[in-house]
Parts: sequence; C-alpha cells; structure tokens
Amino acid sequence: MSNKPSSSSNPSTIKHAEKPRNLGNTGRRLLLYFKQLKGKLFFAILMTVLSTAFTVMAPEILGKVTTQLYQGVTTGIFHWDNMIRTLLLLTVIYLISQVFAFGQNFLIAEITSRIIYLIRTDLTIKLNRLPLRFLDSKTHGELLSRVTNDVETVSSTLQQSFSQIISSLATLVGISVMMVLINVRISLIAFAVIPIALFTSSIIIKASQKYFINQQAFIGAMNGHVEEMYTGYSVVRSFNYEEEAKARFSDLNKKILKNSWRAEFLSGILSPLSAFLGNIGYVSVAVMGCFLAIRGQIEVGQIQAFLQYVKQFNHPIGIISNAAGTLQATLAAAERIFEILDEAEESAEHPHPVKLENIQGNVSIQHINFSYLPDQPVIHDFNLEVKSGQTVAIVGPTGSGKTTLINLFMRFYDVDDGSIKVDDIDIRDMKRDDLRSIFGMVLQDTWLFNGTIAENIAYGRQGATRQQVVDAAKTAYVHQFIRTLPNSYDMRISEDASNISQGEKQLLTIARAIIADPPILILDEATSSVDTRTEVLIQNAMNRMMQGRTSFVIAHRLSTIRNADIILVLNHGDIVEKGSHLELMEKKGFYHRLYNSQFEAEEAGSV
Repeated sequence: MSNKPSSSSNPSTIKHAEKPRNLGNTGRRLLLYFKQLKGKLFFAILMTVLSTAFTVMAPEILGKVTTQLYQGVTTGIFHWDNMIRTLLLLTVIYLISQVFAFGQNFLIAEITSRIIYLIRTDLTIKLNRLPLRFLDSKTHGELLSRVTNDVETVSSTLQQSFSQIISSLATLVGISVMMVLINVRISLIAFAVIPIALFTSSIIIKASQKYFINQQAFIGAMNGHVEEMYTGYSVVRSFNYEEEAKARFSDLNKKILKNSWRAEFLSGILSPLSAFLGNIGYVSVAVMGCFLAIRGQIEVGQIQAFLQYVKQFNHPIGIISNAAGTLQATLAAAERIFEILDEAEESAEHPHPVKLENIQGNVSIQHINFSYLPDQPVIHDFNLEVKSGQTVAIVGPTGSGKTTLINLFMRFYDVDDGSIKVDDIDIRDMKRDDLRSIFGMVLQDTWLFNGTIAENIAYGRQGATRQQVVDAAKTAYVHQFIRTLPNSYDMRISEDASNISQGEKQLLTIARAIIADPPILILDEATSSVDTRTEVLIQNAMNRMMQGRTSFVIAHRLSTIRNADIILVLNHGDIVEKGSHLELMEKKGFYHRLYNSQFEAEEAGSV
C-alpha cells in the first residue's frame, strides 16, 4: 500500500465552488475552436446575412402594399396589378430567405458538432498525457463529470444557441439599417431601449454567474460521490452506511437545487424584462408614428413596417438575453474543461530517447529521493543493485514506500534526485512507452474491462493468437476455470467484472502478465485475493515465469518470498535490512520480528 496523498472525496466538505478565474478568457479560448473552422464559419455567416437581408426587406415591401391599399380607400382607385406583383415579389423574397436559412442551419450544425469533436479529442489526448499525480488528486466522478457533463453542456449550448445568436445579431443589424432608412427620429426612440436593456442584463448576468459556477462544481462532486458509493456498494451495505450516504447525497442535491434555482431564476428574468422594455419601445414608436403620419411626414404603410421592425427588433434582443443566461452555464463548464487542458503534463520525453535492445534486466538504483508533497519525503537516499535474473522481494509495514518504489520504476512518478537505470541506461532517457514495455505488472488491485475473457488476457500483448491466450491461461492455472464458463474464452466480463470472483480476476490479470512475456516482472501482492491452494499453484507458475527474468515482488505474506535472492526490508522509505531469508532471520532484527509476528498471527487464525 502506498502512502501517496489522496484528495478528499467527501462531497459534504464542499461548501462553495472555486470562483472562476476569468470567464472572458474562457470565452476567447472557446472562440479559438471556431477559428479552426473559419472557412465554414465564413459561409455560415454569409448565409445568415443573406437570409436576414431578405427577411428584413419584407416588412418594408409589405408596407408599400398597405400604403397602396390606404390610397385606394381614400381615392377609390386600386392598382391591383402593382399590389399582386408586390405580393409575388414578397413570396419570392421569403422563399429565398428560407433557402439561405437552411444552408446556415446546415453549416452551423456541422461546425458545432466538429467543435465538440475537437474538444473531446483534446481532452482525451490531455488525459493520456497527465501525470499520475494529477489523477491521484481527483475523484473518478469529478473527472467523469468534466469529460461528460461539462462537454455536454457546451455541446447543447453551441447546437441550440449559437445559430440563434448569429441570426439575432444579423437581424438586429439589418432591422436597424432599415429603420434608419425609413425614419431617423422614430429609430432613435426604438434604439433608446437598447442601453437600458444592456445595463440591466449585465447586472443580472453578473449576479447569476457565481450560481452557474457552483452548479457545475456541485454536479461534479455529486458524480464523484455516486461513483464512489456505487463501486463500494457492498462495503456501504456491510457497514450500514446507507443512511449517511443518503444524507451526503441529499446535502449535495440540495446545494445543486439551491444554486440551479437561483441561476435559472436570475437568467429567466432576462426574457420578461426584455419583453417589457420592448413593449415600451413599441408603444412609443406607435405614438410617434401616428403623430408624424398626421403631419404627413410618414406614410401609413411605413408606420406598419416600422411597428413590424420594432417587434422583430425585440425578438432577437429576447433571444440574446436568454442565451446570455445559458452562456453562463456554458462558460462555467468550459472553464472546468480548460482547467484540465491547462494542467501540467508529464515531463517531456528525452529529445533523443534510447531504445533498449537485447534487454538483460540489470537494474541500478542510485541515491534516489522522492516525495509526493514538499517537505514530506517518502524515500530517502535509496540505493540498490539488481543483477539480471534475480528476484527481489520488497517487504515492510504499510506506508513504508513499497508501492511508491514500483511507481518510480514505471515512471508514473519521477524521482526528485538520483537515478534508476536499466542495463546502465537512465530510464528518463527512454520513451515511457518503451520503458513500460520492458515491465510486466500484476497489481494487488485487479482491473478488467467490459469484453471477453480472451480479450482481457490478450490485453497484455497486441495481436496475440488464441493459442497464446490459452497457453498463458494454462500457465496461470486459470484454463480449467475458463472452460467451465458459458462460451468459455468468449464469455463477456461485465462492466464492473461482477460476474466473476475476486480470485478469478486476479488469475486473469496474472495470465495477462504472462502473455506479455516481459524481461522484468513487478508483482504487487499478486496472490492476495486467492485461497491457499490456488496461491500454491500461482506461486509455482510465478516461479517458472520468473526464471531468467529480473523480478520485483511486493509481498505481505512473507512465507511466499523465502526463495527470493534479495529481500529488502523497508521502513519509512529507508532500507533497514537487506539479504536472503536465512540471513535476515539469523540477524534477528526487524525482518525476524515481522516474520514471526505474521507467523504467530497465522497460527492464531488457524486455531
């Protein structure tokens, strides 16, 4: 067991979400994704402008028809041919507008889908480059929330609101131009509403911003809690922790409700407020238009066109106001995504990496120091020379640094000082992929994915044949068990691997390591989850597999490592004893006491 620091996974300790660093910068970064599709974006905007241009022409043309009807009523002379031609022209204009609108929607749908694809791709690449230190500091649910919920929030907004925002902005510009061309004085009355709407909207947006941030953060915390309780469901039930788990879930749920309600309420105010201000402008324009019409300074049809423009003018303002609220949630989600993308990656690979060939398996550890947290060293001035083919057992109490040492071998973490060498090559001079291909690992915590048994075993070797899979299973003494299963090697393991026992999972992971056929083995308490009889079988298989290979064995059952060439006894990150089993027992030191205490405990347990 390692003594690495873990992040607090208790959601009940979360009081307030971290204040966003800079939503403006987040918005600019989000726009950079659009820059990658600037060609399609240009044509989408062009389609929007053309669609809007034809749309805003319609009220002015319809106003001419109204004027002609008014003149016909007052003079008794109706020019039906002119009116019919005007109405036909209006129909053509509406059809052309819809054609461009279809093109705009098609392009924007493709753009937004492509942007979400790019974001997900960047996240996937980033997560694969992040050091284990980062993954250890976050709960699985929190990371899952950022990769799924937050990306989905951004996706929904882009797909639903982006097209509306572009159309609304183009409509505002087009209508403004048309209103000014009809009458400047009335236009100024309509425009007077805009600064009032912008001012009130900015206040509401600022007030709702923190609630959207909190909402996304608490959703992430809830996902972490649910994932944690689900994976440990049997433990939760065993210790009667259901009520406490429900209470913690309820507490988080209430926090989400509180922040979500406030965020939606404040953003929901924008739409009726915009409608109210728009209606004030509508009435003002109507009064002013009637006054000018009486004085003969404007035509009746132009009043009608102007009123239509005012109504159309208020509609995009309402849409933009609603979108502003939605954008708060989107920017909050995007900021959480960019926080992951901004995380420091694993240290850079060596510019000219060395690739080992004909690996012998000599390992040299020279004066290494390591700490997970500053000023809290875990391993200090550690030295070890291992010759090819030797078996090194690493023992010690919990927190002594056993698993930490394995993490350093695999470069899941890098040493603070000193060096680890394989065949006299510093592992930092190798590509991580090449380094990790040298090692085969069997961990205490088993991991199997949702796939067939054959696929899970072959995971250790790309392109493995069925015969190689079967041979590895036989070596791991799991072949007979597999044959008793439905569909044998083609039986699918469930998502949480609940359809096989813990001991059977361990056997399959051992078979996975065997098929990889690595020059160096790392066995982290590989027999911890099997019965005594199976342990003997696995130990025999391991002994055969370790022949001719350098092996590092972390063991809690000291009886399993008596034949190791070197036994390292760790305590608080230091090698307190080193030697063979017989040598250490003769010293009657730390290992002697540890071995006897375990033997006595086993004897007591068997009574």
